[in-house]
Amino acid sequence: MDSTNETSLIKSYSKGSRRLSNIFWAVAVSLGGFGFFLTGLSSFFGVNLLIFSDSSEISFIPQGIVLLFYGTVGSLLGIFLTLTVWWNVGAGYNEYNRTTQKVKLYRQGFPGKNRELMFTFPFNEVRSIKMRIKEGINPKRQLLLCLTDNREIPL
Repeated sequence: MDSTNETSLIKSYSKGSRRLSNIFWAVAVSLGGFGFFLTGLSSFFGVNLLIFSDSSEISFIPQGIVLLFYGTVGSLLGIFLTLTVWWNVGAGYNEYNRTTQKVKLYRQGFPGKNRELMFTFPFNEVRSIKMRIKEGINPKRQLLLCLTDNREIPL
């Protein structure tokens, strides 16, 4: 077989954070946080701000304050998750180039001066590709690029 016909470049793409499960959790946490926040405000003002429940029986101290706190934290976490999905953090590709004898890993991060992360390793620094499997309630499957200096980089 002629070596010119072999594929010298392999590129595999990584989805990033734009997954249906992440969108679901961003919406669920945002709505829950907003609901807690409105319930806390309702107890402070004495006016029902929610259509689907009656929060007039809730006293502001201590329940209303706790609801406002949890609502604020939940809303901020929902905004963070939504922005993570919007910016598609973690998306990128792995490129294995036989011609240049290099492995290139590219990922998008959070906005800023270091938004784009690119790592390049020569083939002689790559020791192996390792698969880590964790079974149980929360199973985890992970591919790692193992380097000669004992670093393990998730693929």
